[in-house]
Amino acid sequence: MNVLILQGSPRASGNTAWMAEEYRKAAEAAGHAATIVDVAHKKIGGCMACGYCRGKGNGACIQKDDMQAIYPLLAKAEVLVLAGPIYYFTLSAQLQAPIQRIYCMQKPPALKKMALLASSYSPAVYDGAIGEYKGIVRYWGVEDTGIVTAKIDEQKTDATKAKIAALAAKL
Repeated sequence: MNVLILQGSPRASGNTAWMAEEYRKAAEAAGHAATIVDVAHKKIGGCMACGYCRGKGNGACIQKDDMQAIYPLLAKAEVLVLAGPIYYFTLSAQLQAPIQRIYCMQKPPALKKMALLASSYSPAVYDGAIGEYKGIVRYWGVEDTGIVTAKIDEQKTDATKAKIAALAAKL
């Protein structure tokens, strides 16, 4: 399967980036093609609700920023993994912008499955991110392959690595 991982942490060597990399390695070890896009370091504006994509744009966003390079990857993705840090009860702003910009596509056309990787220093802050993720899965009608969260004492551990590998094995 073709796996696309949108990594939304501005910390390039942080816990979320580690989780995304572990997922990529596990997916590739199982024979899948996997790509990580570090959306946190891209220039991606949020959806402007201008309606261009639904009218004159014929599905193309009017904004010409770094999202343009991600749309072709989304079009081919059979699996989409959202990897985000939880700073304040939901996915990071750096991950929210590309999620919202998928609006112009309606849904990535080849997408069949999704997963969520989330890290935080606190144990009780995941509900908002999980709710958003499950809402997207339901709205797009794709398979939820699962969620791995890692609070401070679970980050970069063998136990979390095993959970991530088990998640990737569901492909």
